[in-house]
Amino acid sequence: MPTLLIVDDHPLFREALRSAVQRVLPGALLHEADDVDGLYALADEHPDADLLLMDLSMPGAHGFSALVHLRARHPQMPVVMVSGREEPAVVHRALHHGALGFIPKSADSRTIGTAISAVLDGERWVPPQIAAAPPVDDAESEVAQRIRELTPQQFRVLQMLGSGRLNKQIAYDMGVSEATIKAHVTAILRKLGATNRTQAVLLAGRLAVDPDGVVLPPDEND
Repeated sequence: MPTLLIVDDHPLFREALRSAVQRVLPGALLHEADDVDGLYALADEHPDADLLLMDLSMPGAHGFSALVHLRARHPQMPVVMVSGREEPAVVHRALHHGALGFIPKSADSRTIGTAISAVLDGERWVPPQIAAAPPVDDAESEVAQRIRELTPQQFRVLQMLGSGRLNKQIAYDMGVSEATIKAHVTAILRKLGATNRTQAVLLAGRLAVDPDGVVLPPDEND
């Protein structure tokens, strides 16, 4: 039976996805998580999963960066984004960064089932009402390529920098020394082509759904 991964921080929507999957794929093996750390743990535990249904906005995620990093880490895993954001530009950005489908959270159970079936059959699926949108700009594509080069630890540090956390706070959360975090930050700056943590967060912010809402990190020696 197929294995599907569901990652969404809203229990009610996870239930809706679960019901839709069980309707079109009775007996499918389902595994769930509710944040980005759980997402990576599930993907690592089930690298051959047939499909990942992934919320665009959940704890630990910053726009499309989690999708970009996941696709670099598990390029063979089909991903469908689910989101309450239904603007054509958001849908097209998700597809550009590696998603095979996009399900609006306003979709009913039948539509969700249709989308899942289409992607499992090797097709792309987006809402039929989505109109053409401008292509993703080159700067965003370049940042995505650089983020793909980060290790899982470096990516996690970058995400925490984007949440406004200090080195000592990140070190505590990750259970490592502050010197280790500084080494990660140095590597992140080099790979992103940034001169300081603020510039690194701004660059990564190009993948945010709303780049104007990016939180800048506190001043600290890199």
